[in-house]
Amino acid sequence: MKKVFATLTVLAMLTFGSAAMMAQEAAAPAEEAAVENVEEAAPAVEEVAEAPAEEAGGLVALHKTLKTKFIEGGAGFMALTLVTLVFGLALCIERIIYLSLSKTNTKQLLADVEAALKEGGIEKALEVCRNTRGPVASIFYQGLSRYDEGIDVVEKTVASYGGVQLGLLEKNLSWITLFIAIAPSLGFLGTIIGMIEAFDKIQQVGDISATVVAGGIKVALLTTLLGLIIAVVLQLFYNYILSLVEGLVNEMEDSSISLLDLVVEYDKAQKK
Repeated sequence: MKKVFATLTVLAMLTFGSAAMMAQEAAAPAEEAAVENVEEAAPAVEEVAEAPAEEAGGLVALHKTLKTKFIEGGAGFMALTLVTLVFGLALCIERIIYLSLSKTNTKQLLADVEAALKEGGIEKALEVCRNTRGPVASIFYQGLSRYDEGIDVVEKTVASYGGVQLGLLEKNLSWITLFIAIAPSLGFLGTIIGMIEAFDKIQQVGDISATVVAGGIKVALLTTLLGLIIAVVLQLFYNYILSLVEGLVNEMEDSSISLLDLVVEYDKAQKK
């Protein structure tokens, strides 16, 4: 029996030893592959780390370039031209916010007014208009409040108050057009001053030097470029604001006609 147990023990040791050696041999290529993958991934990580650094460097270089061009164009005129951009954008943002808040779901408002007229009459409809925001609801309120004076008066009130609301929608648009015109004008003014300075330097030197002429023309072109860019940006905002105004005006006109139809039907129902 002892020999049998000894033989089994030796066989078990040989079996486990060979299995361990096979496991080590199988793990060795895996470790080598893992090392190779790490080595291959290292440059990729370095490239990813270098990418944000390159982007940051590009932004810094762009900032330095813009700052240099701003100073070369003449800080006085360049800053004055930028002021037009600041005020123009402030007015554009104010108009966009105001017009966005002035939008009303006219279909829902008309449905609510019609239901209010059927349930509680003019007073109920006035309450609906009072609790609704926007120029359309204001026009409805002014028109319905004159119902006791007759349908003709309601129609005239709606038309008159529609003009008042249109004026509120177009408020400050003239100032935006002013800044659109002023920005390139200031740029051209800087151009003329730059050319004059260039000719003054030529006169002082007593000879036409390419360096002197190029410096003056460069200043002139930078101020003109800034003025034109500002004018283009403000013009885009201005056209967008005009599209918003036109949309609101169309809604006011269509809904006013629908309101008059509702008032006429209500008046006929009251006379029956």
